[in-house]
Amino acid sequence: MASSISDRKRKRGGGGGDGRVFRFKTFGEQGNPAEFDGRCFLENLRQLLDYGHFEGNDVCFRGFPCWSFVLEVNRQPPVHVVLLVIEEPFDPSSLGQGCKPCLFVGWGQHLICNSKYHFLLPSLSKESLSKESLSKESRLTHLDEPTPHMPSTTRVERVDLTETRKHVMHGVFHSNGFGHLLWINGLGSGSDLHGHRIMGLWDRLCTGLRARKVSLCDVSQKRGMELRLLHGLAYGNPWFGRWGYQFFRGSFGITLPVYKTALEAIQTVPLSLLMNDLGNSSREFQYIFSSYNEGILLETSCRWSRKRVDLAIRVIVEALRKAEFRWVSRQEVRDAARAYIGDTGLLDFVLKSLGNHMVGHFLVRRCLNPVTKVLEYCLEDMSKEPNSNNLNTVRTRPTITRIHILKDLFYLYGYLFKEQYLGANRSIIGSLQIAARIILDAKHLVKEYEQDLPSKVDIGLGAKLMIFCTVLLKDCTVKPVLPYECIVLKDNATVNDLKAEVERRFRELYFGLRSFVAESLAAKGPEMLFGLVEVGRRLVIEGSCNYPQGSVANEMLEWGEANYRVVDCGCGAAEDDGERMIACDICEVMQHSRCVRIPDCEELPHIFLCKRCEEEITLLSNLA
Repeated sequence: MASSISDRKRKRGGGGGDGRVFRFKTFGEQGNPAEFDGRCFLENLRQLLDYGHFEGNDVCFRGFPCWSFVLEVNRQPPVHVVLLVIEEPFDPSSLGQGCKPCLFVGWGQHLICNSKYHFLLPSLSKESLSKESLSKESRLTHLDEPTPHMPSTTRVERVDLTETRKHVMHGVFHSNGFGHLLWINGLGSGSDLHGHRIMGLWDRLCTGLRARKVSLCDVSQKRGMELRLLHGLAYGNPWFGRWGYQFFRGSFGITLPVYKTALEAIQTVPLSLLMNDLGNSSREFQYIFSSYNEGILLETSCRWSRKRVDLAIRVIVEALRKAEFRWVSRQEVRDAARAYIGDTGLLDFVLKSLGNHMVGHFLVRRCLNPVTKVLEYCLEDMSKEPNSNNLNTVRTRPTITRIHILKDLFYLYGYLFKEQYLGANRSIIGSLQIAARIILDAKHLVKEYEQDLPSKVDIGLGAKLMIFCTVLLKDCTVKPVLPYECIVLKDNATVNDLKAEVERRFRELYFGLRSFVAESLAAKGPEMLFGLVEVGRRLVIEGSCNYPQGSVANEMLEWGEANYRVVDCGCGAAEDDGERMIACDICEVMQHSRCVRIPDCEELPHIFLCKRCEEEITLLSNLA
């Protein structure tokens, strides 16, 4: 098997053991600390680790090789965090237990890589950064003293890779450059770092190391509210979209067109229809609605002065008050107001824009009469003093603080999108809840960091050939599509040199290609490559591996035939998407428990039959 990075000769304290502390804000950028001039992820990673402090096998509880970097978050007061990079070589005994993030995002047919590299900002960062904690006993096994290159306020503790959700950040890369952001914890989760600063660090690392594609499962929350729903409705994309992550795969068969339609459906719902659907069931909602909608009349550009608009508003409201809070048609209101305002254009403008707005302590309600199909208006007193006659202000806008915004947002989120608040006769809100469920099921996001392959050699390479190669296995039922690797050779390289370099590179990357032998090429033997192969060209090189017949699939793919579960769910899902599933005890086909009406709060039954098998059994029993 190809050697791992940890097999390279390193001394404890080497590389980053010179006492260097790196700035958190710029770590991962070009030249901070490495130049990142490698043509693939693995080469750039090696350059980065040359600046790290090799911790040996003491930090990770499984005994994997580990490197550490001290990052300065603040200079005054001094605050530092430790970034750990842990190399996890592939364990052949774990065949059949593929990478679940790869499976859930649809990369189950990728070849198994020789190594994974975990990037961690360990948990308990506040405790480990405080001077007082250095004198206290820790429940975790840790180094007896800070290593020489670390500030006196930091300490590397033994970390557990299985406790992903406890770390401030946990991302993992396969050695071929595909990666997964498993978890981040911002301020709301007990960390001392903002979420956007953690994401900035992760994004710089992915860019600098030349990652190919990186996935994440967006389950981020803000005070118990799903952030992908809130941010999606406000900005049209999830919070992670700020760094270029986009919809890649939805759970429960959700596709990109369906996701976009659900976003648009909620964003374009007229607030007037929503208010009508609510009826009189929520005065709190009506008050919140009016608090965040400036009067039409003050913000909309129009040809009338503010004074004339305010006068028309007061006249219309007074006309509605004389109607004793009953519903009256638009024409009735208009005719009553014309006794005081002769400009019918102004009255039409105000009537058109005034619906469902606050005027003083009154809410002007507007709806379409379902029988006559005529617009009707009425007033609703929102004050605690029914006899109050204050109409001097167009609307009373309370002072809105951050606390008020969060409180109102939490109330609206629960009222509009939580099923327990919905009534059977609320068609609009019911539709909103269905659309919200679709948005929440769009969890799997991916960012493609790999740019188009360059068409020519950079000047810095000098007189060298750069060729992009992938391999194709002969006489194999499994035909994995591998990403192209950049092969750089001297200008006097031969075809045999190219084959040798391709063999070395792909053996180093993939466990299933550890005995790969390159065979066919357009030219053979010791012929010179220069003139035969165009610089920047893409080549597919056929070859073979010495495996017993039938064992290739299980040894090569993250999720081969041996551990592949058949999914055929009524929602349209044909692959495992990470949601809770249940298998039929007869045909063993998997379905989502939610789709077969098993609530998430209930345990899965010990015996389960899918609808098809149940119908077949019923049919056979009737025939008997």
